[in-house]
Amino acid sequence: MRDFSVADDDVARRRRTFTDLYSDHHSWLHGWLRKKLGCSQRAADLAHDAFIRVLTLAEPHTIKEPRAFLATMAGRLLIDGARRRRIEQAYLEALAIQAHDAGMPDPEAIHVALEALEKIAVMLAGLPDKNREAFLLSRLDGLTYSEIAIELKVSASTVKNYVAGALVHCYNTLYGAEQPS
Repeated sequence: MRDFSVADDDVARRRRTFTDLYSDHHSWLHGWLRKKLGCSQRAADLAHDAFIRVLTLAEPHTIKEPRAFLATMAGRLLIDGARRRRIEQAYLEALAIQAHDAGMPDPEAIHVALEALEKIAVMLAGLPDKNREAFLLSRLDGLTYSEIAIELKVSASTVKNYVAGALVHCYNTLYGAEQPS
């Protein structure tokens, strides 16, 4: 049979050690980090992380110079954070280069797209407001006729007529056919 009182005593001793260490040195560590970083919030986060690491130590009661130990621990956390930020920045730069190489259209493609958008704008400009709105809600927003009907406060069959009228108008504008009277 296991003696739980020994284990309980060890847990109580570790808790006391940590509590004493925290209450005696937390504000000092926070101030030391704040001076180094110039940011109270980052200093608080790093001080917290340093004490979390102390919690994971097998024998925190063996720490002889708590401030030197905590400063070393916090310094390592600063180095780890800087290293992580450099890696993240390099990764983001590599992603930007990859996106630029793979997805950036050439100036001619941009020009063609802008011309197409201008033609679309001209086509839509000649539409009645309800037809244009129904058409855009259908084609750009992907709404169903029923959803558009709720949005425009009309019936779904009216929305169908609006969209059909917009399509006919766009076709006629695009191909130069005369508008039906």
